[in-house]
Amino acid sequence: MGRLGYLVSVITVGFIIKGVVTQDKPAKAAVKVEIRGRDVVLKCGEFQSPQPDINWQRDGITLGNNNSELNLGAEADDPRGVYKCKNDIIPVQVYFRMCQNCIELDAATISGIVVADVIATVFLAIAVYCITGQDSGRRLRASDRQNLIANEQLYQPLGERDNEQYSRLGVTRTRK
Repeated sequence: MGRLGYLVSVITVGFIIKGVVTQDKPAKAAVKVEIRGRDVVLKCGEFQSPQPDINWQRDGITLGNNNSELNLGAEADDPRGVYKCKNDIIPVQVYFRMCQNCIELDAATISGIVVADVIATVFLAIAVYCITGQDSGRRLRASDRQNLIANEQLYQPLGERDNEQYSRLGVTRTRK
């Protein structure tokens, strides 16, 4: 069994190496996407501008621009679609997912949020201390200084129950 396992592992390694060697190099993209400032620009390969055979299409509709670059406008304008610069070139799909209510988190923003949180926590702690703090000049009531129960008993003895309100209950009937 040892020889068979060794043979299987050698064959497997051979197929892996053969598969790695025979893979084709990935083709370069004919249409390149660049972001310049807030604009999205498509470049058609390595051509110089203008070329007579460049014909930009978006979702199959001709745009009429024969330059090697196509400016799609701002990212916020949502320039999605399938773009092609020549009929024989593989198209590129452009899709932007825009977040309207997002903020960019950099070091300054995060540190500002942390500092504001610490300051708010300190103010809240001071407010709680001021509200719950006891005034030293407050006069105590007489009931605060003396026991309300005589002889310092914790519980008062119960009185006779015969004449109390709930001492006599009527006979209860069982429900059917």
